[in-house]
Amino acid sequence: MILASILVFALSRMSGDPRLLFLTPYFHNSEEQWERWGVMLGLDKPYYMQYLIWLGKCLTGDWGQSIDTKLPVIDMIAHRLPVTLKLTLGGFIFSFLIGIPLGVISGVYRGSIWDYIGRTISVLGQSVPAFWLAIVLILIFAVRLGWLPAAGQGGLSHYIMPSIVLGWFGTAGFLRLTRSAMLDVMDSEYVKLARAKGASNMTVIWKHAFRNAVIARLTYGGLLLAGFATGTVLTETIFAWPGLGRMALQAVLANDFPVLQGSVIFFALFYVILAFILDMTYALIDPRIRYS
Repeated sequence: MILASILVFALSRMSGDPRLLFLTPYFHNSEEQWERWGVMLGLDKPYYMQYLIWLGKCLTGDWGQSIDTKLPVIDMIAHRLPVTLKLTLGGFIFSFLIGIPLGVISGVYRGSIWDYIGRTISVLGQSVPAFWLAIVLILIFAVRLGWLPAAGQGGLSHYIMPSIVLGWFGTAGFLRLTRSAMLDVMDSEYVKLARAKGASNMTVIWKHAFRNAVIARLTYGGLLLAGFATGTVLTETIFAWPGLGRMALQAVLANDFPVLQGSVIFFALFYVILAFILDMTYALIDPRIRYS
């Protein structure tokens, strides 16, 4: 987290003098005014002091003010966060409901038609670009058939295409990891023992095999959820969702570095917190893992 804050601060200073964003060529017409703005922004101090002052303000909730909208950055993030979380949850649910069952079926029935279907979906999920998929879905289901809205936020129908596009890559990852894990555990001794005791096929698959293969899925699922939340720029832009990803892109186009700084810091903080929660849940799922 400290490294992320240092990187964000360094990039903001490497992009040029911040005063050029606040003072237009028609406005800063005196050296005195230029220097006064430098003092206001803390540019008269060494870089390490500027960083410590900026970090202290971030820790106290003062993330600066948007150059474009003149609103506090923390308020802008709080306003757009629910939109991004809804889209993130939709993409994760799609990835989980499609990738996990197909991965289990593909691993259990290796060499069957379901295995070929699963492997085809996994290849397409990791090779088809998300922007191309989004354009095709809009063209078919919004323009030609008129079944779904092309963009915007609204009812349940507005979530379908953005969730598919966002969760497309994650579905392939879930499928491949689940399939490989099931192939490993299905040949293990405890699975053979469960079959010898007369356990049903469904009990062997879901209680014995899948339960022991879930640890790797948990790791990927947590990282995927964090990746969805921090990687919604493309999906929100294509489908015109007013979330954090679209706000970050607009900040880049408008040279609004306080908003961009706040967005990157929030994404990094969200990723770290989710990874910490994920580590803590390991002990609840696998009794072999203990934290002293």
